[in-house]
Amino acid sequence: MLDIKELRTNPMQAENLLQRKDPHIHLKSLLQLDEKIRQFKTISEELKAKRNASSKDIGDRKRKGEDIEKPSREVKEMGEKIAKIDKDLRELEESFEKELSLLPNLPFAEIPVSEHAKDNVCLKEFGQKRHFSFPFKNHVELNEALHIFDFKRAAKISGSNWPLYTQLGARLEWALINYMLDTHRKNGFKMILPPLLAKPEILYGSAHLPKFESQLFQLKDEDFHLYLIPTSEAVLNGLHLSEVLETSSLPIRYTAYTPCFRREAGAAGSNERGLIRMHQFNKVELFCLTKKEESERVFEEMLASAEEVLQGLELHYRNMLLVTGDMSFAAAKTIDIEVWLPGQDRYYEVSSVSHCTDFQARRANIRYHDGEKLSFVHTLNGSGLATSRLMVALLENNQKEDGSIMIPKILHPYLQEEILTLSP
Repeated sequence: MLDIKELRTNPMQAENLLQRKDPHIHLKSLLQLDEKIRQFKTISEELKAKRNASSKDIGDRKRKGEDIEKPSREVKEMGEKIAKIDKDLRELEESFEKELSLLPNLPFAEIPVSEHAKDNVCLKEFGQKRHFSFPFKNHVELNEALHIFDFKRAAKISGSNWPLYTQLGARLEWALINYMLDTHRKNGFKMILPPLLAKPEILYGSAHLPKFESQLFQLKDEDFHLYLIPTSEAVLNGLHLSEVLETSSLPIRYTAYTPCFRREAGAAGSNERGLIRMHQFNKVELFCLTKKEESERVFEEMLASAEEVLQGLELHYRNMLLVTGDMSFAAAKTIDIEVWLPGQDRYYEVSSVSHCTDFQARRANIRYHDGEKLSFVHTLNGSGLATSRLMVALLENNQKEDGSIMIPKILHPYLQEEILTLSP
């Protein structure tokens, strides 16, 4: 949520920054609502003050035995007028809150302006693309011999675009998750296993509602109205809903493993087959709450922890600074970490590390004492990492000519034996 005081103070500057994300955004109607609300509040407060004074005067007259019929009628009429104004005020405030909640976070001024992902800026690369001396296969083709996923039976259970890991595939997935959690715990992140269902107010606080409701799975019956989480970022932000944190506790660093659920479906064509885009995927999340002045340093620490995972797996990746039009709704700055997938002949994102300033904290009302007053914390989030595309990267980049897979040494302890290949 944006600070309405800042929008009032610098409306042109704020609108210009917002239009860097979405050229169709205009603040005129929101600011008109804001002005009308303030006018109605002034009228309501003045009428209430007048009614209180009149009520006191009626009491004095009554004690003196004077006629109070006319002033009593006037007080009653004022009460009816106040009730009507307050009702209109509530409706205006609801409209204002809804309109404000649909505005994205302001991008930092230094973020490159573009509507196209092709203009994202490469900040660094690690390693090199693998060159094969034999005809290589994509992960779906490799699985025909390895049998580590079963997409047909997953479809039988849930429909298309749902995963099912089997035998060594399930063990390798679990090894990846534990390796990532251990890496982030070593780097100072506290491990959390949160609920997978969340209330609407939790997803509102993380800025997934109301704008992205169509992308969420819901559980809605007479007893429950809950959403399957699209990412554990939402519930980690919700841990401190409406709390005032001690300054000494900041920064707070969390890491969490959860399955994530999204209604978006894979596109038709070979590039979106298999694990590339699923309704359900596993992800280890990084989430931090911090003071404004420490937020950029914490952002770099999160990015480094996510990169460490890929470096340990010896996978080629690149860091991309996203342009304004490719950033998420809540982010002021985002760096995507993309791995190279030979079978798709392109890079795919396995982590988005985002600086959300106080945008989520305002929605979730998470504050801290800064010594003189209460201030909103800054929140930061990042995948550390999402496993499905990471699994694809491992299989495709480590394949041998016979179709078996070399397992990175760093995962050997997690598989409980030094497995060097996944054989048919």
